[in-house]
Amino acid sequence: MSDELTERILKVIATSKRIPVEQVTIDSEFQQLGIDSMDAVEILFALENEFDINIPDEEVRHVRNVRQMAEGVERLIADKAAKPADAAASQ
Repeated sequence: MSDELTERILKVIATSKRIPVEQVTIDSEFQQLGIDSMDAVEILFALENEFDINIPDEEVRHVRNVRQMAEGVERLIADKAAKPADAAASQ
């Protein structure tokens, strides 16, 4: 995972939760950060807007920490980037 992607995700989480970005690390547990289900919804919307992706419910059902969330976002960005190439190849 790139440092730039990680930093953007940490910033989105910190901004959504209204906590200093220094408090959010890749190894932070949501419970440790005080992120509840309502906060998580707000964070998901913010991540979708930040990266222009759609985060399906099944993608986040078992996410409990920042690393898992970041890995999911990275995977969704990669999937989105691959789709135009797949569509062009099939034509």
